Amino acid sequence: MKTSQLKQKKVWDLPIRLIHWSLVILIAVLWWTAENDQMDNHRLAGYGVLALIVFRLYWGFAGSNTARFSHFIKSPRAAWQYGQGLFKPEQSNKIGHNPLGGYSVVLLLSLLITQVALGLFAIDVDGWEAGPLNHYISFEAGRLCATWHEYTFNMLLAWIVLHVAVVMYYLLVRKQNLIKAMVTGRISSLYIGEYQGAHFIHIIIALGLALLTLWWFI
Repeated sequence: MKTSQLKQKKVWDLPIRLIHWSLVILIAVLWWTAENDQMDNHRLAGYGVLALIVFRLYWGFAGSNTARFSHFIKSPRAAWQYGQGLFKPEQSNKIGHNPLGGYSVVLLLSLLITQVALGLFAIDVDGWEAGPLNHYISFEAGRLCATWHEYTFNMLLAWIVLHVAVVMYYLLVRKQNLIKAMVTGRISSLYIGEYQGAHFIHIIIALGLALLTLWWFI
C-alpha cells in the first residue's frame, strides 16, 4: 500500500509549520534585498527572522512534543547509528525529527542566530548603512561583522542546498513526503510515536516574545 493511502497521524503543530515556511520566504527576501541594495527592507526581513528565532527557541522548550529540543536532540552515538541505517529500507521511523535531522535543526538555528547577530552590528564600507546596534562597537569591528555576515549567509545557503537534497532523497528513494508533512502537519501512521500538543498559554507567551522583539527593533 502506498504511503499516501495509509491512515495519517499528527506530527507538526501549526507554529512549527508557519515558522518553517516563513523562514523560506524571509531568507529569499534577505538574499534579494541584499543583492539589490534594498537595505531598509533587508533590515525589516532580518527583524522578522529574529522574531521567528525567539518564538522557536521558546517553542523548543514549551511547545508540542515534536517541537521540543528534548524530543529530537539525541546523543552523537544515536545520530551515528541512524546514519548507518539511512540507506536501509527497513529502518523504522519515529514521528518528528530523526537524530540526524535534530542536529540539522541545531545547525540551522545556530547559523540564523549568528547571521542575525552579526547583521545587528554590521556596517557597510562607506558607513552609510549599519545595523541598529552598530554604535556600540568600532567601525573596524562593524566591518568585520559585515564580512562574517556575508560568510555566514553563504554557509546558510550551503545548508539549504543540503537540506533540499536530503528532502528529495526521502521523497524519491524512501517514498516519504516530508514536504507534504510540513504543509499538512500529518504523516503516515506507520511512524512510531504519538503527537502531544502544547498548552494554549505557551502560544500566547511565544507570540508575545516575538512581537516584543519586533517592537524593540522597529
